[in-house]
Amino acid sequence: MLPPFSSLPGPVVPGPAGAPARGLTIAAVERDTGLSKDTLRVWERRYLFPLPERDMHGERLYSREQLEQLRLIKRLLDAGHRPGKVVGLPHAELQALGHQAGGRKQRARGQRGKITATAEDGSPAAAVLAPQVQACFELVRRHDAPGLRSTLASAAQELGLASFVSTLVVPLNKLIGDAWMNGQLEIFEEHFYTESVTAVLRQGIGGLGNGVAASPRVLLTTFPQESHGLGLLMAEAFLAQQGCNCLSLGVQTPVPDIARAALAHGASIVVLSFSASLNPKDVTQGLADLRGLLPPAVEIWTGGACPVLQRRSVPGVYVLDSFAAIEPELLRWRQARP
Repeated sequence: MLPPFSSLPGPVVPGPAGAPARGLTIAAVERDTGLSKDTLRVWERRYLFPLPERDMHGERLYSREQLEQLRLIKRLLDAGHRPGKVVGLPHAELQALGHQAGGRKQRARGQRGKITATAEDGSPAAAVLAPQVQACFELVRRHDAPGLRSTLASAAQELGLASFVSTLVVPLNKLIGDAWMNGQLEIFEEHFYTESVTAVLRQGIGGLGNGVAASPRVLLTTFPQESHGLGLLMAEAFLAQQGCNCLSLGVQTPVPDIARAALAHGASIVVLSFSASLNPKDVTQGLADLRGLLPPAVEIWTGGACPVLQRRSVPGVYVLDSFAAIEPELLRWRQARP
């Protein structure tokens, strides 16, 4: 006997026996959008969107139109919008918001669409690299994986990791993000870019050869709600360039496990990265909890685009507003421990 569906939102799609299910499963939508299954279920209850159909086994099936709408919503969340303001809006309104957000973030462009790149610290070096930033962007659009990785690897070797990150990767990230926000890049293209930069950074960090005697020992990770890892890796590149002994746990580590890992590995500093889409309460509460679990001598450094980091201070937590702030903070730490 088939299970009752009266309590399940969305119409049932019977389909002929043995025929493939119509629509996308919740696992496929999670994979394609970066939105977790739990998030999709919560939105379904709270905002009545998305309301998927159901197959004969009660499994959710999402349409292509819902997938595209969810992709737009994810872009807006990454740009700092709150779910209650955008979830369920019509496709056209989401597109308009995306164009507005992308327009506010874009750098000045010439008539031919070339960018004026700006280094994170405002140095003029990025003006020299502006053509290289544009060239990397075009390689992404042409899906030229060998060309992109070769160009990035050459730049990293020539500039050094820290300058590579601040003068090339930072403006390129912004250009890629703007294009993704405006629908000019697909999700797979943004992922392809991220993986290319990740590979080059990991190779560069490994080539530094920092041993176990390097100091301070730094643990890097993100909270469970944070799935973005490129900013964390960029911070690791800066730290490794400055002679730190870095250990990365990757992303989405539970707070108690962060504390256990810091103690187990004798970390002096815990570095955490936060993107703009995180819930402010999760950030501040998580930082307060982590501070309480760690000895006072273990410092917590935070960074990223999450606005709450600048608005609400958490006692015992250092907020670094840029990658350039890493060097003076390390100098302070080292001078306090001769």
